[in-house]
Amino acid sequence: MAEIKTKPTRITAESFLDNVTDEKVRMDCDVLVQMMEKATGEKPVMWGPSIIGFGKYHYKYDSGHEGDICLTGFSPRKGNLSLYVLAGFEGQSGLLSTLGKHKAGKGCLYIKKLDDVNLDVLESLIKKSVDFLRGKYHK
Repeated sequence: MAEIKTKPTRITAESFLDNVTDEKVRMDCDVLVQMMEKATGEKPVMWGPSIIGFGKYHYKYDSGHEGDICLTGFSPRKGNLSLYVLAGFEGQSGLLSTLGKHKAGKGCLYIKKLDDVNLDVLESLIKKSVDFLRGKYHK
């Protein structure tokens, strides 16, 4: 079986963010760190080389595949911020419809910059996703 690459590392989120050279992207990252710390009560941890994660949970699929992953997190990718906040909770699509300019994948939310979205709605998405995952996996 292949080794899981998305796992906590010893690199600090602070040192990773120190390498974000675009000032606006760095400011957006700082806002996301604050939001995700507030939603989880956890400090940021690097998951793999580029994901800043908060908290964790253990999942197990019907297929038998299982592992640990962060409750929520984000990565400043080239061209957008990838946020891991789409857990499939009830009311998620309604919040997305009022969020502002974004793209949504299966579990990821893609935003070019935080100025494009309603920060109150984003904060609610993050909080509801964390609460949903804690309820589903921390039984």
